[in-house]
Amino acid sequence: MLRFIAHYGIHFIVPIIIAIYFYRENKFWAAIILLSGIVTDLDHLLATPMFDANRCSINFHPLHSYWAIAMYTMMFAYKKTRIIGLALLIHILADIVDCLFIGGEF
Repeated sequence: MLRFIAHYGIHFIVPIIIAIYFYRENKFWAAIILLSGIVTDLDHLLATPMFDANRCSINFHPLHSYWAIAMYTMMFAYKKTRIIGLALLIHILADIVDCLFIGGEF
C-alpha cells in the first residue's frame, strides 16, 4: 500500500504542489503540463506483458531509457522547455521510487 501511495502520490500530488508553489501566476496550466508527464507511460504499450507490477520501468521502456532521461534533463536546463522537462523528470522520479520498492535495478 505504501508503494502505491508513494508512486501515485509523486505522479499526481507532487506536480500539483509544484504548480501551486512555483507557478503561482499560472498554477492551473502549470499543473496540467506537469500532470501530463504521465503520457510517458504510453511506451508501456510496446511491452509484453503491457503491465507487470514487479518490473522496473527504468531503462526497460524506450521513454524510460537512460538516453531519454538525459534528454529530459537537458530540457529542464533550458527555460523554454523547463516545465516539460520537469514534468518528465517527475514521472521518472515516481518510477525510480517504484523500482526501489520492488528492489529492481535501474
